Amino acid sequence: MHDPWGQTSTGTPDAATGAAKPRRGEPLLRLTWTDPVTGAHGYLVVHTLVSGLATGGTRMRAGCTMSEVEDLAFGMAAKTATFELPVGGAKGGIDFDPKDPRAVEVLERFCQAMRPWLDAHWVTAEDLGVPQHLIDEVFARLGLGQSYHAAISRAANPERTLRRVTAGLNAPVPGGLLLGDVIGGYGVAQACLGAARAWGWETGETTVAIQGIGTMGGGAAWYLHESGMRVVAVADAAGTLYHPDGLDIPALLDLRDAYGEIDRDRVPAEVQRLPRNAVISTAADILVPAAISYAITPDNTVDVAAKVVVEAANAATTPEAEAMLAANGIPVIPDFVANAGAAAWAWWLLLGQVGADPADSFLRLRTEMQAKVALLLGQWIVDGVPPRQTAHDLAAANRQAVAEACEETPLVIP
Repeated sequence: MHDPWGQTSTGTPDAATGAAKPRRGEPLLRLTWTDPVTGAHGYLVVHTLVSGLATGGTRMRAGCTMSEVEDLAFGMAAKTATFELPVGGAKGGIDFDPKDPRAVEVLERFCQAMRPWLDAHWVTAEDLGVPQHLIDEVFARLGLGQSYHAAISRAANPERTLRRVTAGLNAPVPGGLLLGDVIGGYGVAQACLGAARAWGWETGETTVAIQGIGTMGGGAAWYLHESGMRVVAVADAAGTLYHPDGLDIPALLDLRDAYGEIDRDRVPAEVQRLPRNAVISTAADILVPAAISYAITPDNTVDVAAKVVVEAANAATTPEAEAMLAANGIPVIPDFVANAGAAAWAWWLLLGQVGADPADSFLRLRTEMQAKVALLLGQWIVDGVPPRQTAHDLAAANRQAVAEACEETPLVIP
């Protein structure tokens, strides 16, 4: 396969279906971009194409690397397969500080450079440092409408499909937020609830510590609090907030700034202020790393006090750390299951399987997420099989089924 810039990629697509299977361990495509104004580097990795499409967010953070984006693209391919989505996996990343006043301009130039892929093959969305409203604004300025453009443009009636997608993304939910902003965190919360049920824990007696209180971590915290679980610790860039009886999550979320950091001057005095990394060692049943990739490493694995780790951030646990946790009897629900809610829901929305009623979306995601977590932890409890292995086996089986289905029936966006 040859990409639009004349570079050779590493996979061979099926001419009829658009499905592509890269060599083992190799992505289909790697691209590196250099911003002509700031010198910042950006990366696109397409791990797999299915029906000629791949999906995955675009992140921005200082220090982002090609290796990181490649790991995330592989995770997206596993995510789409696990949830039987008729699309491959990709990821974009920009090595730049999202708080820099030039960040939006850098993002726009990156998207312009990636336009051949964004126009026809790559469906992107929000990720670390890039909120959905911002990437949609950039797409609109580029004349692409919305970040799901590559899929929407294939619909028989793109304008109608765009209206459906926009209505779903902007459907109001309790708490004053929008469905598109909370669905990922809702899925993480359901993964936590599924883990508690697998062990027969009472919801009201189960405690959670969450590292990161942005879109994903904040959404998870909200829905766990609403379920009755006790969120005893949350951490942002300024440190960890802790209360053994549970934090007032709605009140804390109201104190966040645009970067997901909580105004400490308004936090109640009875809430303990601890160092940022203290969240890892918090005595809680469930630890949810929802901030940065590679947050749990061999260096801090010994500090993990939880009984299970639920990855809300992409690649939150290094392989070595995960092996050490497993040896200590602590399973890890992998990111490509636990945080797949936003990606799965976006494709259900694109395919017309859910609409603007949040109740329908919540029901489907709750049902599918809890069933998958039950399968993963069932294998762990009975046979000691790490959840990631079970999840990869499930993804492989689903990938084959999806490929066969795409061969028989081309993907249709209604």
